[in-house]
Amino acid sequence: MKKLGLLWGMLFAGSLVFAANLEYYKVYRPQEGMSADEIMRIAYYNKYSLFARDYMQIGEVLYVDRSGFTRKRIWKRMRMIKGGQEGISYKDIVAFTYPTALKGLAVLTWTYEDAKREQDVWLWLPSLKKVRKISASQNDDAFLGSDMTVEEVSTRRFEDESYKLVGEENFKGYKFEATGETKLAGKACFIIECYPKRPHWYYAKRKVWIDKDTGGGIFEEYYDKNGKLFKTLFREWVWTKAGDKKYPAQMSLECKDLRTGHRTDILMKDTKYDQGVSEYNFTVKALMRSRW
Repeated sequence: MKKLGLLWGMLFAGSLVFAANLEYYKVYRPQEGMSADEIMRIAYYNKYSLFARDYMQIGEVLYVDRSGFTRKRIWKRMRMIKGGQEGISYKDIVAFTYPTALKGLAVLTWTYEDAKREQDVWLWLPSLKKVRKISASQNDDAFLGSDMTVEEVSTRRFEDESYKLVGEENFKGYKFEATGETKLAGKACFIIECYPKRPHWYYAKRKVWIDKDTGGGIFEEYYDKNGKLFKTLFREWVWTKAGDKKYPAQMSLECKDLRTGHRTDILMKDTKYDQGVSEYNFTVKALMRSRW
């Protein structure tokens, strides 16, 4: 019995180490028998591409109202994975390049290894030639006018929620409104409920489908304090080649506000990893000087 207890202790200890210390620049996939925490750590790891050295992507963004009226935007995103150097996990920037009236509008985020340290987030407003620091209390603001919040795009971290594994199922598929396609039908998924640790936050619970293949969160449902579903968020995850490596990547995204009938679609046009992105791009001074 002592040997059996020791074995379980070793297995449990190993599980804790895995859950808390995923190594940078490696690809992880969720496995059967993992806890909700372990699965969600991998989902966050993949969301912020911590398996790569850096990341560049161009996305076409469509803002569509209830009547079908559509506004088009184009954004560019870059991320540099610091891997713990200087206490920083990664630096991330998202900026509009089209239309001309919004060109240069950007959000810069520095995320630290220490989960207790707030991220540094700066918003650059080129029309005013002004940088505004965003506080944690503003993470529920709309991200650059979209149906997603700042938190959903760039600042939510594993430590911001608690998790519960509630089941497994094959995803029924999602009809992507921008193209009419049904995407990811039949994908084997873990289903996890996520509860925000912040009191009185803009959602009381979100339910997430985690793809067992890529480890990406492919579908999210957001519920208010009365248990009413008010928003959905779909992300298409695929495997993509990066040199001699293979990484999980987001190819399209659709967020629907069920209260207003408004939606935001993002279609990824060009995704590149490990390009040797310069850290110079991720400073406030560079943010202000950049013409994109």
